[in-house]
Amino acid sequence: MFYEDLSEYDYLDDDSFTDRESGFYGLWYRPAYTRLNIGWLEAGTPYPTGTVSAAFVEKLKAVQKVQWMNDCLGVHECDLCPEGEAPEGNGEIRIPGEPGIAYAAPFLISHYVTAHGYRPPQVFVDAVLAVDVDAWATARWPDVPFPWVPEDAERLVE
Repeated sequence: MFYEDLSEYDYLDDDSFTDRESGFYGLWYRPAYTRLNIGWLEAGTPYPTGTVSAAFVEKLKAVQKVQWMNDCLGVHECDLCPEGEAPEGNGEIRIPGEPGIAYAAPFLISHYVTAHGYRPPQVFVDAVLAVDVDAWATARWPDVPFPWVPEDAERLVE
């Protein structure tokens, strides 16, 4: 599924988080921020390539270890890889940008960067590098690893 980088995200109306420890708790809400697409690649559609820093890749992977966003029932295979060798992704990540902007990326984004040379826009790279992963990693339910969850978010507690 291809979306142009920095275009407005419109795949899902709500954002939802799943608690990474229990897998049973969750919350969802209609975002008050604008979500911009990053890294929604598809075979046959050109995308920017280039090098990124090891620090960016390390931080991106660290975010993915602590944030479970918009998990879906199915999985998406990387269609840039040969059939039978493609990793699968499920869900997305959210990275806060400037006030009122959050970047919406598929969970396969670190694979796209490392295996296919995808070069995200610099504003996304800078936003990832600015994430305080240690603070996000210490978030425990009902807190989640993203700063802009509204107080009135609906919560599933079991």
